[in-house]
Amino acid sequence: MRICLFLPALLLLALLAPATVADTVPIFPPQEKHVHSSSIVECPNGDYLAVWFYGSGERKSNDVRLRGARLKKGETQWGPVFEMADTPDLPDCNPVMYIDADDKLWLIWLVVHTNRWERGILKYRTSTDYMGEGAPNWEWQDIILLKPGEGFGDALKQGFKEIGHPEPMWSEYAGSYTRMLVESASDPVKTDIGWMPRTPVITLKSGRIVLPLYSDGYNVSLMAYSDDKGATWQSSAPVVGLGNIQPAVVERSDGTLKAYMRDNGAMPKRIIEATSTDQGETWSIGTDMEFLNPGSSVSACALQGGRWVLVYNDAEQGRHNLAILLSEDEGKTWPYKKMLESSEDRSESFGYPTIMEGSDGLIHLSYTYKSPEGKTINYSTFSADSIKNE
Repeated sequence: MRICLFLPALLLLALLAPATVADTVPIFPPQEKHVHSSSIVECPNGDYLAVWFYGSGERKSNDVRLRGARLKKGETQWGPVFEMADTPDLPDCNPVMYIDADDKLWLIWLVVHTNRWERGILKYRTSTDYMGEGAPNWEWQDIILLKPGEGFGDALKQGFKEIGHPEPMWSEYAGSYTRMLVESASDPVKTDIGWMPRTPVITLKSGRIVLPLYSDGYNVSLMAYSDDKGATWQSSAPVVGLGNIQPAVVERSDGTLKAYMRDNGAMPKRIIEATSTDQGETWSIGTDMEFLNPGSSVSACALQGGRWVLVYNDAEQGRHNLAILLSEDEGKTWPYKKMLESSEDRSESFGYPTIMEGSDGLIHLSYTYKSPEGKTINYSTFSADSIKNE
């Protein structure tokens, strides 16, 4: 009799309990090698593709390459890992994938020349045959070279002037001196290379393609944009700030763009935001939000129906937790927050999230996961409503 009474009580508690992440699975078993900076897309046939970099380290490890896996439509476990790209004797890092309006798959990443981030070259390959077994069949490969031009240095100078007294910050070219950053902008060898991807490409309502980029040399962000389906690319003005990198871009219904960025500057460590009103060609100064950031990548996207989500590490130091914010007014306010992952003893790490909405209406999230058992890329799915029910 006690069992009969107890079971309905458990059912009631389950119905009243806050919604949690619907499913979290490793894309591959935890292992010893370094795996990081994942990207995911949904294919037209309903499959999901993931990509990440893999090797014995990052920019200083010449064995680093890109690997991927496929989640077949309707299945819950990812298929075998396969090779996506490998530039011999050079590290391949920070891949992003994008499916354009013609259903062509793009893979864009950084080839790290001379083992320095600021010397890296943007590389890409494309495929129209990517929905079979294993890796896509790549049909084209090239590099993307940008020319920020003289206006880049002028924008840096004006931006730092608007910010005022510079705080201490790190960059490859200039230690903590914004003056030296401006001076280095006169060198096209420095301005034209080293722009790195990390966050998803976005197609604007106008059809313009925006590829968010950043530089560890200048410690600022910049957008590459294309109005001819990726045949040619132009450079935006820099998104000037004090250590604002790895921009995640979202478009409002009125065409305004918001960029949410990692904070590589000094304390206080906060997510940095900037705004563009001309389709990403120029940007406001990067300013701090209220949300913590430990110098780690963030990810954001607009959902069907107008709600926005933003995923980040909710701490000033460490990547031991992962939180998601929900906005119902296109980023003006973020009243809802849900903790997706947390490690009280900090033995686990959750970093570099990439988020998207699937055709199933669920949020799909991939991120780097590290624990004493090893390293992998985790994949989670959950509903936007579960964030409000926290």
